[in-house]
This record gives sequence, structure tokens and C-alpha cells, in this order.
Amino acid sequence: MVLLVINGVVGSGIFGLPAKTFKETGVYSIAAFGVCAIAVFIIILCFAEVSSRFTKTGGPYLYALSSFGPLPAFLTGWLLLVTRFITYAALINLLVTYLSVFSEWFTQPSSRIITIILLTGLLALINHLGVKDSTRVNNFLTFAKLLPLFLFIIVGFFFIETKNFEIKHTPGFSSFSSTVLLLVFAFGGFESVLVNSGEVKDPGKNLPFALLLAALIIAVIYVLIQIVSIGTLPTLATSGKPLAEAAGLFMGKTGATLIAIGALFSVTGTLNAIMLVGSRLPYAFSEEKQFPKIFSFIHPKYKTPTLSLLLFMTVTILVSINYSFLSAASLSAITRVMIYAIVCISLIVLRKKNAAQTGYFKIRYGKFVAIAGIVITIWLLSSSGLKELKDVAIAIGIGLLIYFLVEWQKRKAR
Repeated sequence: MVLLVINGVVGSGIFGLPAKTFKETGVYSIAAFGVCAIAVFIIILCFAEVSSRFTKTGGPYLYALSSFGPLPAFLTGWLLLVTRFITYAALINLLVTYLSVFSEWFTQPSSRIITIILLTGLLALINHLGVKDSTRVNNFLTFAKLLPLFLFIIVGFFFIETKNFEIKHTPGFSSFSSTVLLLVFAFGGFESVLVNSGEVKDPGKNLPFALLLAALIIAVIYVLIQIVSIGTLPTLATSGKPLAEAAGLFMGKTGATLIAIGALFSVTGTLNAIMLVGSRLPYAFSEEKQFPKIFSFIHPKYKTPTLSLLLFMTVTILVSINYSFLSAASLSAITRVMIYAIVCISLIVLRKKNAAQTGYFKIRYGKFVAIAGIVITIWLLSSSGLKELKDVAIAIGIGLLIYFLVEWQKRKAR
């Protein structure tokens, strides 16, 4: 379970974010990673308690349903779906950037669009034909992406130049806050793992342990990667593929290629996982009668939700073409923080609503931790850009429109 959480979180953002965060906050980006790790750890404590109350599959959707009712639950599930769309867009754009290590052809705008369409179509086809071997494939991809990162840290430490850590400017509070928000993109993903908590043995004990231990391991890995990136790559602020370029300096072309291959495995594995989970969400909504009934269709031969998969594929292609890695990562961070806020509030509501419940992981001073989590989410959202907030508001508006249209159809059918 610890490995599953690490796999869900250590995706591909870490292959691109060291440069983006360093550009905004310089050496203070190391502190930004630390602050984000602490903030996410507090939120994970809330997830640990709330998730341990449930033995059914559903994750944040189920928590919101039990705490607030159908409409807030739908919006939580909708935010999960929107996060899948946007995260996919961010990562496939990063994939195209790292492919340029192998060929300059991928630097052309038309090549980016072609790659997005072909790869998304291929992953959709793979998920349509069935997912029997997905666990085996994902385990392989987990090791394939972690090994290059460990190699990057271990070898890179011997080539760190202390002069690169010279503080040239001190970032403002607003800039630092927006950087911490962006890093939520790299630290997020654990919430998706909890969707399948109904399949976990003794979730009241194993989920909190896995979440907290994995969070600690991930924080250490990320901080070490940032330290090596700053210490070995003088042009970090302007790099599109920072880990590959840094590895190229201290391990030569072979090192750059190895990191690029690791990034490709990581991105492809994460994209496949997003396609698998995301394409099932419209189907799940449809089964709960909160989405048009047509998306409940299951292919008679392959037993996969064909129309739900086609919808997810189409939307991800459109979003991926219209957003860059950085803009999509920022949006993904905002939608994730909104989900985190809902779960923190759920802890307080469930303690009052189900006061007699026992056998779950009850954290000490839980209400204070939940309030701290809510304050953190408000702080992070306050550092969002107006354009990003506008895009998220439009996405929520579309979700509400779908919800009320389906409700209207159900009433009409009666």
C-alpha cells in the first residue's frame, strides 16, 4: 500500500517542476518544497482519519456524500474528474518536452499536437481492450521511474557546486505562496489511490500508515532532487527538461538519455493510470444516475465502458492541445486543493454526525488539525491567479449544468 501511494504521487511533475519553482523563488524553492510537504502532511492526516471510517470504494466522493449529501458529492466527484483531465494535459505536454532529447522534431508545434492525439488514442485503445495486466505493467513502470531518480540523487550529490546556492534575490510572500500551490501538483495524487479503498485489507489500520509513511518518503525524495538540480545545473531557471539537462552535465549524454527514458516511463505510466481511472468516472456517475444514462454502456466483448472512455479521450485531447505543462499544472493544483478542503471539513462533520462510530484511525486534536488544513487550503487558493480561478469556475459551472439537467430529466421521467 505504501508503494501504491508513492506510485500515485511520484508521477511526472517532479521531472519539470524543479525549473519552474527555481525560476520563481530561486534557492528558496527548497524551502517551498518543505513548506508544501508540511501542508500536504497536515491534509493527509485528515485524509487518514476520514478514509479509515469507510470500507467501501469511493474515496473523496464517498466522504462528501456521507458528510454533505448528493450535490456536494457530485461536485467533489466532478472536481476529481476535472483534475484527471487537467493532470493528463500537463503531463502529456511534459512528455513531448522530454521527447525532444531524442529528436528535435518534437520541438515543433505541429509535432506536439500529433503526439498528443496519437498517444492519447493509443492509451484509450489499450484501456478499451481490457486491463487484466495493468497491475503488472504499473509495477514495472514504478520501478522504471524511481530507479533513474535515485541514480540522479546519488550520483548528482558528488557534483554539487555550493556557489549555485548563492541567494541572489528573496521572493515576495505572494510569489512564494503561488510556488507552494504549484508544488501541490507534484505532491498530489494520493486522493485517487483512496478511491479503491474498499479493496484494501483492514483500511482503518493500513490506509493511515501507508499515507503517512509514503508522504514522508516522497518529501525526502523531492527535496533531494531539488537540491541536486540547483547544485548541478546553473541554467535551471530556463530549463524545459531540468533533470535530463542536469544529468547530462554530470553523467554525460548517457545520463541525460537515462533520465529522459525514466521520464518517458514515468509519464506514460501516469497517463495510463489517469486514463484508466478517469475514463471510469463518467461511467460511475452514470451508474449513480448523476450523468446521462448513455455513459453506462459496457462493450459486450471487452467489458469496458466504451462511451465513457471515448468522452474522456476526446476531452483530454482538447484540453492537452490548449494548455501548456505549467498552466495545466497550476489548474490541477487548484482543483486538488478544493478537494482537500472538502475532506478537511468532512472530518469535522463526521466527528459530529457519527460520534458513536469506533474502530477507525482517530488523530489527536483532529478538529484543530482539520481547521489547520482548511486554513492552508484557503491560503493556497488565495495565491491562485484570476485566469486559473476563472477556468476552474467555468469547469464547475459545466458540472452544475450537467447535474441539474440530469435531475430535470429524472423528474420529467417520473
